[in-house]
Amino acid sequence: MANGKKAGSQKTAARVTKAEGLELYRIMKQIRVFEEASASQYMRGRIRGFLHLYIGEEAIAAGAIPLLAKQDYITTHYRDHGHALARGMSPNAAMAELFGRATGSSKGKGGSMHLIDANIGMMGGYAIVGGQLPLGVGLALANNYKGNDSIVLTFLGDGALSEGEFHEAMNLAAIWKLPIIFFCENNLYGMGAPVSEVFAVKDIYKIAEPYGIPSLQVDGMDVLAVRDAMRDVVRHVRQGNGPYFVEALAYRFRGHSMADPNEYRNKAEEEFWKQRDPITSFRAYLVNELGVAEADIDALDQEVDAEIEAAVKFAEESPEPDLSELHTDITA
Repeated sequence: MANGKKAGSQKTAARVTKAEGLELYRIMKQIRVFEEASASQYMRGRIRGFLHLYIGEEAIAAGAIPLLAKQDYITTHYRDHGHALARGMSPNAAMAELFGRATGSSKGKGGSMHLIDANIGMMGGYAIVGGQLPLGVGLALANNYKGNDSIVLTFLGDGALSEGEFHEAMNLAAIWKLPIIFFCENNLYGMGAPVSEVFAVKDIYKIAEPYGIPSLQVDGMDVLAVRDAMRDVVRHVRQGNGPYFVEALAYRFRGHSMADPNEYRNKAEEEFWKQRDPITSFRAYLVNELGVAEADIDALDQEVDAEIEAAVKFAEESPEPDLSELHTDITA
């Protein structure tokens, strides 16, 4: 694939079987319900600190992450719940971590912005903007050194593009021809600032050109478009052709975080994007194009609702970390 490619939409994306389509829908629905439950628990004071929701961007995680192999790695930013769930983290462990409980993925020590499970290659969300980029490059370098065929998928937001480590990571990945995919989730806002007003490059996916890294732009609200594009990208990188840069155009339906009143966005703009909800649009695709029965989708919805309700109950009933844990898992 050449530099500066714009990937196709759902109409041109590879078709899926009913089973594959339902699994994609399940992943997106699980993320959505998990995030809605997290927002509810945050408002009740059971989740503290910062909470950044992935609502509206579910098609990216669902379309990209299941294409990875077991031996592959993910590094990501602090809007990380969707990535962790799509990679296979237990909703129980994720919710307990948000609650700060001992049964969480990091024993309650990491919280919302630091979901990690090395057993599934989920190498963490990072609160420092761009902090995951050099770590992703380091993992990719280690893979090269070991001579295996593992690749790294590193997610970043548009707000990380002006960080120095972004350019350092891109440069080193290109020079060393590392097996890493830089995946920019462009939700059009860096906190409260429109990316169009704060970033000089208008076609973000073209930022890879000076480094000689191939790139493409894809519709991040369309799970099939993401899946179709990423299938080729993953193959390209795994075959030893070096890094790739992907930009997905998406829209977060909530504020930057739960602390954001979201008063800087035009309501007409919000309504426009909500008409492109990746879950409701894909549900329609399943019914109209694949012939999936509404009753089957409703049953799947109920299963997901019950799963997340159980995760909240699990977190509520889990113990707080023991005070002795203050002195464990520390590297000095």
